[in-house]
Amino acid sequence: MRWSLLGPVQATAGGRVLAIDRPQQRAVLALLLLNADRLVPAGQLVAALWADEPPTSARNQVQVCVSRIRSALRDAGAGDLLVTQGGGYRLTVCGTELDLTEFTAAVERARVEEAAGRPGEAARLLRAGLALWRGPALAGAAGAFVDAAATDLDEQRLLACERLAAVELGLGRFAAIARTLRPLVTAHPLREPLVTGYLLALAGCGQRAAALRLYVETRRRLVDELGVEPGPELSGAHLRVLRGQWPDGSAPPEPSPPGPASPELPPARPAPPEPPPAGPTPTQLPGQPAWFTGRAAALRQLDALLPADAADAGRDGGAGRAVVISAIAGTAGVGKTTLAVHWAHRVAHRFPDGQLYVNLRGFDLDGRAVPPGEALRGFLEALHVPPQRVPTDLPGQAALFRTLLADRRVLVLLDNARDDGQVRPLLPGSPGSLVVVTSRNRLTGLVVSDGAHPVALDLLPPAEARELLGRRLGRARADREPAARDEIVRRCAGLPLALAIVAARAVGQPDAPLAALAAELRDTDPDRLTALATGDPATDVRAVFSWSYRALDADSARLFRLLGLHPGPDAARPAVASLTGLPPARVGPLLAGLARVNLLTERTPGRYAMHDLLRAYASELCHGLDPEAEREAARRRLFDHYLHASHAADHLLDPYRLARPAALPPPEPGVTVGDRPDHAWATGWFAAEHHVLLACVEQTAATGLDRHAWTLAAALTTYLDRSGHWPELAAAQRTALAAALRRGDLAGQALAHRGLAIACTWSGDHEAAHRHYRRDLELYRELGDDTGRAHTHLGVSWVLARQGRLRAALDETRLALDLYRTAGYRVGQAKALNNLGWMHARLGEPEPALRCCQAALRLHEENGDRHGAALTWDSLGYVQHGLGDHDRAADCYRRALALHRELGDRYDEAEVLDNLGDSLRAAGDLAAARRAWREALAIFDELRHPDADRPRAKLADPATGSPAAGPVAAAAGAPAGAAAASVTGGEL
Repeated sequence: MRWSLLGPVQATAGGRVLAIDRPQQRAVLALLLLNADRLVPAGQLVAALWADEPPTSARNQVQVCVSRIRSALRDAGAGDLLVTQGGGYRLTVCGTELDLTEFTAAVERARVEEAAGRPGEAARLLRAGLALWRGPALAGAAGAFVDAAATDLDEQRLLACERLAAVELGLGRFAAIARTLRPLVTAHPLREPLVTGYLLALAGCGQRAAALRLYVETRRRLVDELGVEPGPELSGAHLRVLRGQWPDGSAPPEPSPPGPASPELPPARPAPPEPPPAGPTPTQLPGQPAWFTGRAAALRQLDALLPADAADAGRDGGAGRAVVISAIAGTAGVGKTTLAVHWAHRVAHRFPDGQLYVNLRGFDLDGRAVPPGEALRGFLEALHVPPQRVPTDLPGQAALFRTLLADRRVLVLLDNARDDGQVRPLLPGSPGSLVVVTSRNRLTGLVVSDGAHPVALDLLPPAEARELLGRRLGRARADREPAARDEIVRRCAGLPLALAIVAARAVGQPDAPLAALAAELRDTDPDRLTALATGDPATDVRAVFSWSYRALDADSARLFRLLGLHPGPDAARPAVASLTGLPPARVGPLLAGLARVNLLTERTPGRYAMHDLLRAYASELCHGLDPEAEREAARRRLFDHYLHASHAADHLLDPYRLARPAALPPPEPGVTVGDRPDHAWATGWFAAEHHVLLACVEQTAATGLDRHAWTLAAALTTYLDRSGHWPELAAAQRTALAAALRRGDLAGQALAHRGLAIACTWSGDHEAAHRHYRRDLELYRELGDDTGRAHTHLGVSWVLARQGRLRAALDETRLALDLYRTAGYRVGQAKALNNLGWMHARLGEPEPALRCCQAALRLHEENGDRHGAALTWDSLGYVQHGLGDHDRAADCYRRALALHRELGDRYDEAEVLDNLGDSLRAAGDLAAARRAWREALAIFDELRHPDADRPRAKLADPATGSPAAGPVAAAAGAPAGAAAASVTGGEL
């Protein structure tokens, strides 16, 4: 067997890909593989696939998916690998058969080889591991957990690439690493380690000017988009290139050690330290945390700080190196201290001269942080320095501390630090010792000036959160109520402190069902913080959050509170600027400041998120401290931002959409809409914002802003339709329809019915689609809007075509065409003609098909509708393919392809490439056909779209793969081509 997660999710037996091809089946298989050899409860699968909104048939759907996977395994003679056990499922996987396991092992072996001084072997292992990737992780799977899990896996790939760059730069392999990093830097232009490696590789290849241009462009983007300057690694690389320290083709010189010493003179040798006073070795670490679980990635980061041979630490192997420092940062209650103490116990044996610990109380409720001098006096006492020998001033105490730790191997844990200034006097001055610092702040100064290695600690993923609850409650009790356990995990937002509070309450009530605790959290929502109150300021979630909040300045505190009004899950800078009524340039530094203290997380460049419990705390503060009028004004500005930005983006996405609302009222003062450059921007904007926009539809309807609700829903229609989010489209349009009915707005009702008809058609509920279109016709008659009636007849033709009623569909399309001609609406005429052409082709009438499509193309070109023209060229390709003129069909597809690429329509581009491959194969050019299918497959995989299976199947067996059905097939329910979107109503 061979199991694959690093690309399309699939199972292979004897070189044959098993028939596990539905997106939901692939998601279930991915979950079982991510939990290989462990029992996965059915409730866990339901939660992962649907999050908080599972359908009533969720468990049946999971059972069906497992049955299909088991059937595919049974056909391959491996049916015994997947077993049902205790209300869950277990998949047995040999470690070497799973690509993710093989990749992880290769990266870990590479780390060992690099630490042992064998960089060539480390580079070989890293390249072998990276060669296992066949595209974006978890491609082809569909479920609530997929995006987050795929992002985590893709992050591992990027980290491995960064490590490979560092190793191969040291080996002088500049050209090879430049080729590897070029596409990654294009995809991640603000990821500084990648840019640093690429910059140095370019310089090593003799492209010094290109390296300097890369730095200038990266710095500009960092400042403009993030409001930060390049970090020390990138700035240092830039400085080396400026100084010409990279001769063409030669290996790079080793970086100079930090410090003020002149490179011409050897640094002065430190005076030998006084013999340390006699006494027992200090062992100040707190007790080993009893309930530690997970955190594998963070532990690997910490392990990587250790020298390969502890005996050499601080001696020959450490000569010239600075003391190693790790800065663990994360939000309140996320488990920073637990991680640090657990890891410190795990490696304490490698520091035989002792372990020092101090809680610096940087965020205690009383506001009194431990001064550095007080902490140093405690350390010196632990090192058996008599009180009379302790200097009275801070510099003297720090100097004595550094002297005593010279040539020692000591682990120093500085817990709960407030800022860099509190930490810096407590740092040893020579290699051999290791310092771990925890803080709610990022301690950027330590990273910049002292070479600290940052470790960012996030919320626990669901699997680790369940494991933590299971350990605290006992696995038997947790597994008896998997649904309640999973709800507790969701409502605690993966925050370890919140999970610990609920677990402690459950342990204190051993006979109480977990469902009762889950209900308590549910019933107090949105006031979940009250349910998590303990009465102890050290462990009460609300109190712990308050320690971070009270340290903010007034502007940052106001911004934090107002973010509690945002519907989530994340927000971009223009939206936050609108919420606050401040210019984006003023908001940027405030957002960066909140991120530095871990009250926000910058998940992607320019987008900020906070977990649910922090959001509840911010909302609580906002409702308690900010006047109602200010809250309402902030909400109105936010909704105006999304309303105007979404309509601008929708117009860029499809300037010739058939039905959209009338002109919008002007936005409120203080609203930032932002730049709207082009079609590609619109597609990316909707991809990032559509979850927020869906939440805004619900919130505006709930707060009486009914026009906002239905106009926001209308602006979402094109994107949700083209991207296949039809359940979300239906939900938004139902809310929009209710809002428009409340206002008695007939135009809003018509748009909502149209959106519902589109969603119903794609879901296969054709009768419901006809009902919505019939109501649409009534509304447009009442409004006296013949163009709206024409749009509706075109939609009806789409439903009829999908039902196979092509003659009736032709009649509806002709009605639409007549109405468009009467109204003089040429855009509609072009779309109707294209639809007529497709239907004639489907009925085996090529001559009228060609006439209609050619007339449609002329109108599209006269109208300047490039998207409509691209879809019509695709239709013409289908017609020519059906006539047997495969060369002409291929030429039509190439014209469609060029237009889709200009417009940035990635999905349509992939569809046309797939169809083009069919015509090229029919024309006898199999090599060109395979190139087209490979390009289509790459785009589908990039989009993580299940349609990737079509070109993948053709590439696997080109002799038997059937030609794409093109636009005709869309009406009959077969795979849809790009032309189908135009012909069957996808152009709205």
